[in-house]
Amino acid sequence: MPRVDGLPPQATVIGAGIIGVCCASYLQREGFAVEIIDPEPPGSMCSHGNAGGICPGSCVPIAGPGMLSKVPGWLMDEAGPLHIRLAYLPRLLPWLIRFLRAGRRDEVRRISREMRMLHARTYDDYEPLLREAGCLDLLEKRGQLFVYEEPDGPADDGFGLSLRREAGVAVEILDEPALRQLEPALAPIFKSAAYFPEQGQCKNPGRLVRMLADAVLRNGGRLRRARVDAVALEGGRPAALETDHGRVPVDTLIVAAGAWSGALARQLGSAVPLETERGYHAMVMAAETGLRIQTIWAKRKFVAAPMEQGIRFAGTVEFAGLHAPPDMRRADVLLRQGRRMLKHIPQGEVVRWMGHRPSMPDSLPVVSTSPHHRNVFFAFGHGHTGLIGGSVTGRLIADLVTGRKPVIDPAPYRVDRF
Repeated sequence: MPRVDGLPPQATVIGAGIIGVCCASYLQREGFAVEIIDPEPPGSMCSHGNAGGICPGSCVPIAGPGMLSKVPGWLMDEAGPLHIRLAYLPRLLPWLIRFLRAGRRDEVRRISREMRMLHARTYDDYEPLLREAGCLDLLEKRGQLFVYEEPDGPADDGFGLSLRREAGVAVEILDEPALRQLEPALAPIFKSAAYFPEQGQCKNPGRLVRMLADAVLRNGGRLRRARVDAVALEGGRPAALETDHGRVPVDTLIVAAGAWSGALARQLGSAVPLETERGYHAMVMAAETGLRIQTIWAKRKFVAAPMEQGIRFAGTVEFAGLHAPPDMRRADVLLRQGRRMLKHIPQGEVVRWMGHRPSMPDSLPVVSTSPHHRNVFFAFGHGHTGLIGGSVTGRLIADLVTGRKPVIDPAPYRVDRF
């Protein structure tokens, strides 16, 4: 869609994580001259430290029936999957109330369908981007395991498994011998599993984002290392970004700044209940464990993920806001539990990390036009599923910007749904 002056249309993307880079990639394919703005290098924040799942069958929301009864036990257990810093609780309460409301059974079924709609195309929409970037090898389709210490463990997750089956996701229930045959690296404490053969994993999420960003730059895109402090309006229309390195004019603007998107959305007239779920990982570098398949310990709610650099244990949720320092004891908990999970983990250098998952209370992201500004679009709030939803989000944003019929119905992800 060339402009009247003959120059390509301009698009500015705030955010160099997987969502922002995918948006830039798809807009560039539509003929836009794209610029990505972020104070950090591409793929160096939450997109770097996640567990790497690229799972088209991810359709079970975080909130679910009966969760409220489990929260006190999780909070009392120092090795539990949830931690809330007490000083942050008053600010968190409105988000928590919305989160618990989203866990009602009828709501969960609706949200599950909308998660599946967003994620089902993830492989198809990544394929052209990965091919262009030369990194098709980073996506491995080996399936995903949820493992249990009880022989009938999957029965306790019956509702979640039913959601997947209703969505057409392939599910296999494994007894102990079948689990041992599929994944012999797991410790003998696990007696059963649910296996999802169609799921996949990226063995180096940070490198994936960097290579996608490099492809954008090779094709004429620009990367500006700057922090966006404010959006300047002219005649009621966003016309420029005020950054710590000066003023940047904008034409079409995409806000994809992860957990930092909320403040920018408010400036643009859209208040959203965006929260940061702080996630941790502990990674034993260069560790050869024999684990082939991304594996989730269902009870403990964390992931063992084989990576290019070693074995990564990722997960837990901490609520403490954007500015509190990391508590790396959370990463140490993951490491201790991870050592119980596998038969053999050699000693080695351990890297600990914390990142900010940008999370909405209903487990659905914001992928939306702005109701107030025709040249503004939002793409944030993917929570635990940013890597899964990145490719489809990028394509959907390109559809919304160009006015083409969207690849999926964008209504469930609109910014003003609350």
